[in-house]
Amino acid sequence: MLKPIPELLSEIKHHVRCIDAKTSVQEMSENDGLLVDVREPAEYQTNGVPKAVNLPRGLLEMKMLELEKDPARAIYLHCASSARAILGAEQLQRIGYENVTVITCNMTVINEECK
Repeated sequence: MLKPIPELLSEIKHHVRCIDAKTSVQEMSENDGLLVDVREPAEYQTNGVPKAVNLPRGLLEMKMLELEKDPARAIYLHCASSARAILGAEQLQRIGYENVTVITCNMTVINEECK
């Protein structure tokens, strides 16, 4: 039986830490967290967040292993709706990253806070 994406996201969300944009900005200033935008490059170019690394969801697991070798470093994922970020967070946890957080927010809030 196929599982609808909203149902899958609901299940995964219980195992992923989610915070708002303001909290993420505060935490990243304290813990040198890595901000990752999991949207496609065209989306990122249109409304990218300053200081974010763009790793599209489809490449996240492979490229993250090259980008960040410390499994304990705080990693913050975001996208337009948080759906791709939630799916990405689950996969990063599965490959061993210990401190992954999803930012559930309006992109304009992050843009204003990260400038």
